[in-house]
Amino acid sequence: MTDPESRLVGADRVLAVLAELARHPQGIGLEDMARAMDSPKPTIHRCLAALRRAGFAAQDGYGRYVLGDEFLRLAFAHHEARPDHVRVLPMLQALCERYGETVHYATLDGRSVVYRSKLDPPSGAVRLTSVVGGRNPAHTTAVGKLLLAATLRSREAVHEWVGGTELETPTPRSVATTDQLWDELRITHERGFGVDDQENEPGVNCLAVPAYLTSPTVPSGAISISGLAYRTPIEKLVADVPAIRAIVAGTELP
Repeated sequence: MTDPESRLVGADRVLAVLAELARHPQGIGLEDMARAMDSPKPTIHRCLAALRRAGFAAQDGYGRYVLGDEFLRLAFAHHEARPDHVRVLPMLQALCERYGETVHYATLDGRSVVYRSKLDPPSGAVRLTSVVGGRNPAHTTAVGKLLLAATLRSREAVHEWVGGTELETPTPRSVATTDQLWDELRITHERGFGVDDQENEPGVNCLAVPAYLTSPTVPSGAISISGLAYRTPIEKLVADVPAIRAIVAGTELP
């Protein structure tokens, strides 16, 4: 009789292979997968075989493994049916049309923000690191600072959140210390919107306002506009905050 613990380990291994497979959109061979997973090839082959039977993995014409169509179908169907995605889509479309820039809806998850929705303009889109389901450090993003400001209401709370770890600094403009983060969150809370002045990606500005999808007082997430600094200066977005808020609230534009 199979030990329940071994079944759990086996399931965990299959899921780990699935997660690694998702990191290789161009496909990955069995040997490279085994090396990446630090596991024997027969073990990885069995995991991939299980994923193929479920339609979650497939092989291309070169024998490389890729995500299967059934997995993609389920993922996209789930994403399209998410209530938050459906509810924010009209807001994202309106902002994208008005500013001609990439827009996001993101939520806070621990030390990161998770992008739930993203919309690019038809032309001139900025190539950003963000993808739906992807993450970025909360303290370097406009959405993250806005959502952190709603929960970390004291210097002590910020110190506890940072803990003993160093803050990531993707650019020279990134917040680097606990005291800097507290000052930034205090200002963000007072003005009611978050800004990222080339703090997460060089040359990219971002401004975020709260989205109240599940509560009239507690933001469920934040909606942001990201653009090239030379094309959409942060000052331009700050000056247009009333219009951005009006769009997100679904009211008349000023």
